Amino acid sequence: MSKGNLSAMAQIPVAQAALSDSSPSTRPGAQAEPAQAPVGSAVPGRSAAAPARVADSASAASGPAPIGPLATRVTGAGPGLLLAHGAGGSVKDNFVPILPALAAGHTVVASDYPGAGETPRSTTPLHLDGLADAVVAEAVAAGVETFTLVGYSLGSAVAVRAATRHPERVRGLVLTAGLARADNRARTTLALWLRLLALEDRRAFAELVALTGFAPATYQGLAADALEPLLADIAASVPPGTPEHAALVLEVDTVADLPRVSVPTLVIATTADLLVDPANSRVLADAIPGAEYAELDTGHVPMVERPAEWADLITDFLARHGL
Repeated sequence: MSKGNLSAMAQIPVAQAALSDSSPSTRPGAQAEPAQAPVGSAVPGRSAAAPARVADSASAASGPAPIGPLATRVTGAGPGLLLAHGAGGSVKDNFVPILPALAAGHTVVASDYPGAGETPRSTTPLHLDGLADAVVAEAVAAGVETFTLVGYSLGSAVAVRAATRHPERVRGLVLTAGLARADNRARTTLALWLRLLALEDRRAFAELVALTGFAPATYQGLAADALEPLLADIAASVPPGTPEHAALVLEVDTVADLPRVSVPTLVIATTADLLVDPANSRVLADAIPGAEYAELDTGHVPMVERPAEWADLITDFLARHGL
């Protein structure tokens, strides 16, 4: 899960932290850009119309019909990093503030799920196996054969499933604000997401997203004249695939996957998170063998509230493990 498109209000950095469906354009057949490429500009990658090459794990042949191709961009140079974004978000929304730090020493592959960014909305329900296979396939198609997976929110479950379905590809995991399966709070919140979206009440949806996405102190600290533009911005920028993303979170269950993860893993809890209870991060860290655990004093949007600290945790982990 993730939050709405958050503008620079009350000294909060511009991060477009979640529910925006705009993203940089992509061009088919391009090579990875150097790390110094401007992150906010169009970044070469594969167009959503280009055929995806299915990752060659034996397990990828089983399960429901494949998902994809996904609109994908590649930037930077060095060891591979594959990004998996949150529900109701996109790569641009969830990762743009930390992309320069990640791409400074890595080849970053970033794909938008169906109904986000430039990837067309799915006509069928999403499933975790298919989404995990799809993001892996995009990395392989871009020539990045092995990689560390950086998953945020729903993307944490995508990353864990990819690690167990494609162990020959995944070298490490970073899981932020994640969960193994929806708890009571998440189920209730997602039910409200789906109900409000079905009613096309985007204003009420925006209010719910804002109240649960920010840390309480951050939301209380917003200037009075910033609140209305913020809510209007969130309401206007809901990706069309948000209902499918939310429905997938309700179905996610990676509890059995966690003990099978055999790569270096960092779990980052967002300790002021009202959307995904930070206790879920402790569950992930306790169940994954040898996982490291760290905390950020932020709500569900570290890319808005603590982008530099978030990037530092990730890059330090990658450096220490040679990833």
